[in-house]
Amino acid sequence: MQIVTEELLNLGLGEEKEINESQLILLDLKEGEESEWRSLSLGKQLSDSRAELFVLLNGVEDKKTQEKIIFNYKALQKFRKQEHEKELKPKEKTPTSPSADVTIYCDGGCTPNPGKAGSGVAVYRNGELSELWHGLYEEMGTNNTAELGALYESLLLAQKEAENGNKVEIKCDSMYSINCIKVWAISWEKKGWTKKGGEIKNLEIIKFAYYLYNSIKKDVTLSHIKAHSGFEGNELADRMTMYTIQEKCKAFLRYDKEIDVDAILKMKAG
Repeated sequence: MQIVTEELLNLGLGEEKEINESQLILLDLKEGEESEWRSLSLGKQLSDSRAELFVLLNGVEDKKTQEKIIFNYKALQKFRKQEHEKELKPKEKTPTSPSADVTIYCDGGCTPNPGKAGSGVAVYRNGELSELWHGLYEEMGTNNTAELGALYESLLLAQKEAENGNKVEIKCDSMYSINCIKVWAISWEKKGWTKKGGEIKNLEIIKFAYYLYNSIKKDVTLSHIKAHSGFEGNELADRMTMYTIQEKCKAFLRYDKEIDVDAILKMKAG
């Protein structure tokens, strides 16, 4: 809301310091009050939209032009409202498998690359958010090390869930990490953990994740999900990477604050 002041009135007046018919209507003046419009207007409360229109109509004498400005402004306001409602629309939680009891989203991030890195995980049980995890901060990491770290920690969580009799799916947005574990490592292992063209980067954690995945894959599915495609779990895992970098948390820990999904999703990189 806006309080009508001299400053506001002056913003809405033309060079001749005259007020037009549409502006009088915006000030909610009744018939017969036109001559005292200034004194009657001061101190009134106007909605933000009415105040903006009052200023936009500055110096516009033609009635049709006034109506056109008002029409266009209302159309713009309607458009803004629709766009705002889209932003507030809840994101799709998870493309869960009907056979999975637990869905784990994992993500890793680095700012810049290479640079400060962290990993994050979001765990859903029966389609509902259950817990968040964060950590593995590196002062000089890479996107790949952060993604692999997140995947390895997800596999450890999946192992515990599988031991409790749950079917688990892991959703990872890094094709590099998935290929390392499910595809390339098979050939690398056969060749004594070597490859043509040079060293295997991040070999230690790849081996840990590869052997762990093979030991639990009968109860765990690992698949790719496109990053930032509107799924809440993927976005929350991403924000946990940001939180890791902000807190410089080297251990991998369960998020112990209140899980306010909207607030976490609004989190920005520091």
